[in-house]
Amino acid sequence: MPQRILLIEDNQTDIDLTRRAFNKIAAGCSLSVKDDGQDAIEYLMSSDCQLPHLILLDLKMPRVGGLEVLKQIRKNERTWRIPVVMLTSSNEKCDISAAYDLGANSYVCKPVDYSVFVDTLQCLVKYWFEINQLPTAS
Repeated sequence: MPQRILLIEDNQTDIDLTRRAFNKIAAGCSLSVKDDGQDAIEYLMSSDCQLPHLILLDLKMPRVGGLEVLKQIRKNERTWRIPVVMLTSSNEKCDISAAYDLGANSYVCKPVDYSVFVDTLQCLVKYWFEINQLPTAS
């Protein structure tokens, strides 16, 4: 069974780069994308949703931002255990602190260089799916 990853990201360029990177490095992973925080919450809270094993979550999004999405994930009995990696361009200390305060498992600043971005995603996949032990997803 492929590992399911949910990318919550509103920037189409970043979505395209992430898809390209995953096609290169993570053939055994299934990448789904929600480009809006509100859509992501509705998707994750739906009883029809096959929950992801890992969520990559952007911080700054229209309608519902990443911190609010994280708060909703952590307070829901179905989703609170899903590892959430904040994958964002913000390296502001207040954003980092807020994300960890709300239960983020990791905070990664998106590298600008594509090859470094690919390496970063490869490290994330290796850590979360090969090194780390995850709880069973629904």
